[in-house]
Amino acid sequence: MKLLRNTSIAALTFLALVACSKAEAPVVDTAAAMTPPAAATASTPAADKEAVQAVNTAWFKAYNAHDVDAISALYADDAVVSAPGKPSARGAAAIKQAFTNDIAAATKAGIANNGGTSADVGVSGDLAWEWNTYSATDKSGKVVDKGKYVTLFERRNGKWVIIRDIWNSDG
Repeated sequence: MKLLRNTSIAALTFLALVACSKAEAPVVDTAAAMTPPAAATASTPAADKEAVQAVNTAWFKAYNAHDVDAISALYADDAVVSAPGKPSARGAAAIKQAFTNDIAAATKAGIANNGGTSADVGVSGDLAWEWNTYSATDKSGKVVDKGKYVTLFERRNGKWVIIRDIWNSDG
């Protein structure tokens, strides 16, 4: 019985390791104006955190500029976006379409998306995450929604790209 249990544990460990390994997907190059050059090449923990936060800053800048191409370029080709009230968008084409629709609706409604100021960022090797808050404001500046998000990043070919993104409203 003990041999069977140990064999099962070893097999499950092996399967978990195999499931976690994958080939790297090609990286979409983001606009130079969206990511500071030093952030893409630095490798200290502080520089990595700064680079991750720069990607999220670029996200909000691109969203509010209604630049679907720039926002889509921040995501890996195999990323997943889980927006509230919608099915998850998996892969570059689905993510681009989701943001095309979302940004068009926000533009029509005059909504701006604003990042929070209480970011928690963690980096471990080539993976990083950011938790933060957001608010959505109308043309007059009135807050019409607020919530929080978690974004998971992976360093690929020296650049941080978003691989998972999820947010939800407090309302």
